[in-house]
Amino acid sequence: MTRKASIKRETAETQIELTLELDGNGKADIQTGVGFFDHMLTLLARHALFDLTIKANGDLDVDYHHTVEDVGICLGKTLYEALGDKKGIVRYGSLTIPMEETLVTSALDLSGRSWFVFQVDFPTEKVGQFDTELVREFWQAFSSNGLLNLHLVLHHGANSHHIAEGLFKGTARALRQAVAIDPRQQGIPSSKGVL
Repeated sequence: MTRKASIKRETAETQIELTLELDGNGKADIQTGVGFFDHMLTLLARHALFDLTIKANGDLDVDYHHTVEDVGICLGKTLYEALGDKKGIVRYGSLTIPMEETLVTSALDLSGRSWFVFQVDFPTEKVGQFDTELVREFWQAFSSNGLLNLHLVLHHGANSHHIAEGLFKGTARALRQAVAIDPRQQGIPSSKGVL
């Protein structure tokens, strides 16, 4: 069974087409019009070993907020759909990852319940033209629409690019763990029998 999902979402602010394949090779074709964000999403696909295609047209003349948030919504929805009934998955994933002077932890649970914790302060308001506050907006939208617990913690770091990159790479690796099929896991990984 291919664990794959696609979405087309159109609002007055954005038009997004996104396809996600969980059992991929890390191939990415990302076109959001936001260079730094494209870079982060490419890293996400590469380190999660997801195949990810995103074509987004947004109101970038206003700012990047709507595009970044709406891509997070779409990625969360496709993750949830691609997981199907979640039989056999590991369910949990976590990683503490260094990125030069930065150390971050990403921990998640594909529980079917949304919860988001973001203990990260960026030392600058921007990386190039990208507002660092949008990193939080993306992951909030992703966790809400993917129905997962996601905790992101910055232990230390001085470079905003490194912090953002650590969060994307760390969460990618945590997702890679959580969506993996455990051959010893019979059925749904919950005593409730449902996620």
